[in-house]
Amino acid sequence: MTGAQASAARTITTDIPARLDRLPWSRWHWTIIIGLGTVWILDGLEVTVVGNISGRLSDPGSGLAISSGQITGISAALYVAGACVGALFWGRLTDTWGRKKLFMITLAVYLAATALTAVSFSSWWFFTFRFLTGFGIGGEYAAINSAIDELIPAKYRGRVDLAINGSFWAGAFFGSLLAILALDESLLPKDVGWRLTFALGAVLALVILLVRRHVPESPRWLLIHGREQEAERIVASIEKKVEAETGERLPRPESEITIEQRGSVGFGEISRTIFSTYRKRAVLGFSLFIGQAFLYNAITFGFGAILTKFFNVPTGNTGYYFAVIALGNFFGPLLLGRLFDSVGRRVMISSTYLVSGVLLFATAWLFSRGSLNATTLTACWCVVLFFASAGASSAYLTVSEIFPMETRAMSIAFFYALGTAVGGISGPLVFADLTESGVIGDAALAFQIGAGLMCAAGLVALFLAVNAERRSLEDIARPLSAVAGVAATAVRAAKEKGAGRKGPGKGPGNSSGKVSGEGGAGGGGVPPAAPGSLDSAP
Repeated sequence: MTGAQASAARTITTDIPARLDRLPWSRWHWTIIIGLGTVWILDGLEVTVVGNISGRLSDPGSGLAISSGQITGISAALYVAGACVGALFWGRLTDTWGRKKLFMITLAVYLAATALTAVSFSSWWFFTFRFLTGFGIGGEYAAINSAIDELIPAKYRGRVDLAINGSFWAGAFFGSLLAILALDESLLPKDVGWRLTFALGAVLALVILLVRRHVPESPRWLLIHGREQEAERIVASIEKKVEAETGERLPRPESEITIEQRGSVGFGEISRTIFSTYRKRAVLGFSLFIGQAFLYNAITFGFGAILTKFFNVPTGNTGYYFAVIALGNFFGPLLLGRLFDSVGRRVMISSTYLVSGVLLFATAWLFSRGSLNATTLTACWCVVLFFASAGASSAYLTVSEIFPMETRAMSIAFFYALGTAVGGISGPLVFADLTESGVIGDAALAFQIGAGLMCAAGLVALFLAVNAERRSLEDIARPLSAVAGVAATAVRAAKEKGAGRKGPGKGPGNSSGKVSGEGGAGGGGVPPAAPGSLDSAP
């Protein structure tokens, strides 16, 4: 029996979630972004390099007997399939073993698989390690999004989550430029350049792995799994650093929650929670992931093929075009992210999906008429993806926020895997088949399919999105381990009166600095949802 399981019967009252949410922005939060968020840069670099060097890998003398269609189709689909399987496999372990252990393991898997891709000597080897690279990345999605949302204060969560997920496109930008160098035969031989790009990805992953050692475990996860003293030490240390940086005492946390500690959650309870208690939220998650997965996996893997097939752009130059749309993708979440915390989730999620879908329909119409060239098509895609990127990033934010703490990583993994399996595997295969024909109408149809799915997801979000902006995770979805009770302010007042507590407390920032065991007694909990909120909506 593990320590978490041994402590599962204890009931405690804690203010740790409120203490994390009331923190001002600090250097410590930047260390979290650097330690956890940078892996998306690697993912963007990976996917972009493969898409842009697909023409070169298929050339005689590359060292691989592989066609361009196999790279944009089979290889891309295997990478995404690996990510789906990895998300489910590692997601379950993330909720059971903890965020930190898993985001270290999954990055190590990614590192090893990327390094082995660099020494591919046949197509089957290349395909195998593309699958395993995706397997590691899929686990990262669940572990990283869970940890980030549980460590970042509520009022910053939307913009930070979007910016981190959008950093994929910073990697895509650098991947585009890296592909240009890798394809320049005056600098590197044809069978060496592409190998060095994968090797560089492995080196960067090693650097991130070393930085990530300093990121703590999620205190919220520790509380539920019987490690409340460790959670207290971590939060107290964070508060001390923030107070030293700001020179001011932190305000008293305004709420407490009473939880019954437990071990892992079974698949039966996870299924009931997602498909019964929160079934409307499940529909929302599926819709958002299917729409963005089809659009992005198809276009990311196939944009270079479109440029070479329809506009005769040399394979060595496709990286320049992709770098432009990568910048549009990167600035979308970065510039629009703040609005997700101020204007609100429902308005911003639905509008980014709908606007990008309508603009993509317009792009498909212009493309089918022959009104676009390589430059104007790239400009159109840059505008479309400025909005689509913010919407796609919000899909990860949404499924991380709207389900209970005990199922968070598994929920992210499940919706990512199923949505990506439908849109992310079919997208590259359909897109590769339609563009391989060389018929403009077929490629335009691929655009229209992606646009239709984005618009459909936007309409679903318009009706079902949860108003999660600036709210604690425990308020958006009550933890399964939470003990029902009265408002936390009343609990605090009763405790102070009954215990005769004097003074501001002994913890940093005037918090109580404690996690008290209640021996099974109720009393405390998340404040009741406001009338009309979606907290308890199915």
